[in-house]
Amino acid sequence: MTTENRWLLPEGIDELLPERAAQLESLRRRLLDQCATWGYRYVIPPLVEFTDSLLVGLGADLDVVTCKFTDQMSGRMLGVRADITPQTARMDAHSLAENGVTRLCYAGSTLQSTPQSVVSGRAPIQLGAELYGSDCIEADAEVITLMLSMFEAAGVKRGLTLDIGHIGIYDALFSDAGLDADLESQIFDALQRKSTPDIERLASALPAEIATKLLTLSALHGSADVLGEARTVLGNEPVVVAALDELEAALNQVQRSYPDVDVYIDLTELRGFRYHTGLVFAVYLEGRGSAIAKGGRYDNIGAVFGRDRPATGFAIDLKALVDDAKPIEMVDLPVIAPQLDDPTLREAIAALRSAGRVVVIDVPPGVALPDAERLVEREGQWVTERDTAS
Repeated sequence: MTTENRWLLPEGIDELLPERAAQLESLRRRLLDQCATWGYRYVIPPLVEFTDSLLVGLGADLDVVTCKFTDQMSGRMLGVRADITPQTARMDAHSLAENGVTRLCYAGSTLQSTPQSVVSGRAPIQLGAELYGSDCIEADAEVITLMLSMFEAAGVKRGLTLDIGHIGIYDALFSDAGLDADLESQIFDALQRKSTPDIERLASALPAEIATKLLTLSALHGSADVLGEARTVLGNEPVVVAALDELEAALNQVQRSYPDVDVYIDLTELRGFRYHTGLVFAVYLEGRGSAIAKGGRYDNIGAVFGRDRPATGFAIDLKALVDDAKPIEMVDLPVIAPQLDDPTLREAIAALRSAGRVVVIDVPPGVALPDAERLVEREGQWVTERDTAS
């Protein structure tokens, strides 16, 4: 690398400059405070873990996007987290090991080998909440309602759409189909991408009964009427009916708090990592092509850590959300203070900072602020007045 381009960052890796960083930090604090009011306790999982802990039992898709390297101290393979949810599951199962329901929340940077979002590139900042220890539909409804409340707390004005489905429907239709792993992976990926040509191509190579299930499932998305259609065409599958009942019950509870939220039923909603086992959901903002938040039920993760616990949760991409969040409102102008060895000046600066004011010391070659006040001495007192130079 030449000296001319040493400032370049790796593709998909970005930096946040002061204004945007301040907006994102304000958003992070607001959303974590919102989680706290719901009883979710804040945890800070490590940035890296041994891969046999970070990735065990979570499927190939998370493995592929995880950046790995050898630990020089132990010789074992380490992974930089690409998703924080599995880490909180480990903390719940092993580090905390509490009885009853455990509610946790978190916020932190992640790293992905390839970008999963155009907005966040390879380094999303993920904030989420997880509920462990309850498999009831009320737990799913709570998590979805909390997720929607986050957008309200963020001051988002753009319209929201709740995209909701149930992974159990896909599993019920295809788990006993006897498909080889490669073909099943192609079907899963085609449904994830909503690729009609690929779905039709795959269906043409499948036995008639399985092809019919695939084509039927791929068409089941749209308004709330989809639930009735699904009961009509898939009503002879008891597991599917149970999944539809769960989806409808959760949605009814969510809509008591958010009756006006737009809902899109998507029984092929398979986005995200393949550790989900039940309800899956996402939030889209009007005019944005990719999901801002994703979540779902993932009851099997804790088993690999020795404690099989039901779990449900969501994660929000803060970088994708920050531009739609309500901006920081500066109540007071920053204050410029002169560089003087004066005890009364130091007391005045300390008092202002204790009151929450921003005070900047005017060191050479001088402070340039577009809009500020200045500390000046008037009759032995240090007072603030509008900076005429700004």
